[in-house]
Amino acid sequence: MDREGGSHGGSCYYTILGIRKDASFSDIRTAYRKLALKWHPDRYVTNPAVAGEAKLRFQQIQEAYSVLSNGSKRSMYDASLYDPSADDDQDFCDFMQEMISMMNNVKDEGDSFEDLQKIFADMVGSGDGMSFNVNTDPTETKKAHFTASKT
Repeated sequence: MDREGGSHGGSCYYTILGIRKDASFSDIRTAYRKLALKWHPDRYVTNPAVAGEAKLRFQQIQEAYSVLSNGSKRSMYDASLYDPSADDDQDFCDFMQEMISMMNNVKDEGDSFEDLQKIFADMVGSGDGMSFNVNTDPTETKKAHFTASKT
């Protein structure tokens, strides 16, 4: 399997189906049906020169569709965790799907870098008679400056 996830000659499943990575299920199904009809081996029985290529292409198209049409397999594929040569371990697929879903649903805590700088300055500045001046001007394009002074 290559980095793109495909196991046939390094082809990406999205490329095999001729779709974008943000394709909907409907787009995937439409592309699959179109290509499956075009490359179905039964269409090339009378032309043995093309029959071998048609069989290979049809298998690639089926493999790509089987992964991209399955939500959990697609998520794992997109995260470069799907291995088509491995046995189909549904428990692992479910676990990884849940992990990916949890990572995608992490909410922004709202603490910006400037907020963290203020917290740091408050923590370090309280005690020992030291004070810190933090430049928090939002129009400032340079890094924040800390100035320590003994009081």
